[in-house]
Amino acid sequence: MRDAVKRAEVDEFLAKELERAGYAGVDITRTPLGTRITVYAMRPGLVIGRRGQSIRELTKTLEEKFGLENPQIAVAEVEVPELDPNIMAHRIAAALERGVHFRRVGFWALNRIMSAGAFGAEIIISGKLTTERARYEKYKTGYLPKAGEPAQKYLREAVAHAKLKQGIHGVKVRIMPPVKEFPDTVTVTVKEEKPPSEEVEEYATAEG
Repeated sequence: MRDAVKRAEVDEFLAKELERAGYAGVDITRTPLGTRITVYAMRPGLVIGRRGQSIRELTKTLEEKFGLENPQIAVAEVEVPELDPNIMAHRIAAALERGVHFRRVGFWALNRIMSAGAFGAEIIISGKLTTERARYEKYKTGYLPKAGEPAQKYLREAVAHAKLKQGIHGVKVRIMPPVKEFPDTVTVTVKEEKPPSEEVEEYATAEG
């Protein structure tokens, strides 16, 4: 429980600190030599900094502020940002803070995700969207399982928040990335039937 809380705190800190780098998430693993931290970002160069200055400062902060033992940071580039729910959720939140209408940004993000090859996507934007009363709007398309092995193994989800004058808007993004095969996939084989004329011809040949 304590490790989960600390991971959430580190994730929140990095999301703010590395927003310009297109932060997409973090993996934290304890090793005999210390703590291995893998940071996923669209622009790894901004995480590393000039001559490694940024990543050294980040390492020092994580050690002092969060008590991580001998943190060793590796940076991995996100090849297709549109298939990463964390990146897309923060993009939507940033667009909302710039004043883009929530419906426009919702459909825009949905189209970008599906154009990148996703099997399905769902975007939920909640808050005081049009009135003083909080509500939510959902944008969904494609194949998006909610339970079972496909959902547990493949479905990706992230949440971000946008600070607006009328209050905080929540953004939740779910993405089903392109995978080779689902366990519940059903394959149907259709037997090709020969035209009646060919069947008569084959019968006549056999009789002769």
